[in-house]
Amino acid sequence: MEVPQVLHMNGGDGEVSYFQNSSFQKKGILAAKPILQERIAELLRANALECLKMADMGCSSGPNTLLPLWEIIETIDSTCSRLNQKSPILQVFLNDLQGNDFNTIFRSLIPKFHKKLEKEKGSKFGPCYIAAVPGSFYGRLFPPHSLHFIHSSYSLHWLSQVPQGIQLNKGTICLDKTSPPSVHQAYKDQFERDFTIFMRLRSEEMISGGHMVLTFLLQSNNNPHCKYGIEIWQLLGLCLKEMVDEGLVEESALETCNLPLYAPCEEEVRWLTQREGSFKISRLEQFELSWDVEDGDEELGGDKWERGKIVGSRMRAVAESIVASHFGDAIIDDLFIRLSLKVLDCLEKRTGLCNNVVVSMIKK
Repeated sequence: MEVPQVLHMNGGDGEVSYFQNSSFQKKGILAAKPILQERIAELLRANALECLKMADMGCSSGPNTLLPLWEIIETIDSTCSRLNQKSPILQVFLNDLQGNDFNTIFRSLIPKFHKKLEKEKGSKFGPCYIAAVPGSFYGRLFPPHSLHFIHSSYSLHWLSQVPQGIQLNKGTICLDKTSPPSVHQAYKDQFERDFTIFMRLRSEEMISGGHMVLTFLLQSNNNPHCKYGIEIWQLLGLCLKEMVDEGLVEESALETCNLPLYAPCEEEVRWLTQREGSFKISRLEQFELSWDVEDGDEELGGDKWERGKIVGSRMRAVAESIVASHFGDAIIDDLFIRLSLKVLDCLEKRTGLCNNVVVSMIKK
């Protein structure tokens, strides 16, 4: 499985697009907002910047793409007012894999964003220049010491590749309770390599004293319903297993499908950061979200089936490209109807949860 070629959110703005199905990710961004604001304010207090250069890694395409940037602008505006200094020019780089729908971002989102910026901030706020940088963040993307700030939300649990030597992970598409110890270790080792590479490369690209704010899925030591951090993906694997049993999917196809997906535990994140040595963690906080959480703290109301269908559509917007590349397009509608029903059962039992972490780091 060539991850850069098959991993991307559903483009456009149709019914099953990521554009229309990313309110869960929005809630995660808003949960990280206090730490994001804190880091930007600290960066401005410590540096007199004429131009603040930042990158959003794994930006995707949809209403959330520019949400962190707007929160950063609000923080810059309020912080500079308190410090009685001019706000810096912003140079923003939106990064994602080459399959990302950058056309929607630049055709639809950015023009609206600039109109809002002009209307609400006017001439008192410096220019904001936005550019795309396609490519994997497991490779170098920027010149040395060129960035002041890096943000990434819901991206770092995606690995650079499927781990080697996991042929024994039969009947599922990711880690679960049936996976043998060797498969758990292979996923853990791959995350260790990828996260270490990510930090090393970012340290080369950032100034000393630069800040990163990262949000991604995390294993929970306290809640058994979030033990792996990827439980909804385990449900998707169960749906595929059912389709194998019914003769709708070839067993060999399921046995050769393993997702490049891993949620670490907090101890791994702390240990790998300390071992790599380029960054120090300033804050690390965990938070749980229900699969059907909306923009606020409330969960989806209305018909029970509709709740399951909406969560299923959110998953389809993320998973369709990678599942269809392996199993074909013909099973997609049936697969995500089945997933919606399993999701609904979990929501009714109040077990449909995922654990998350937001971690802020400072370049030494």
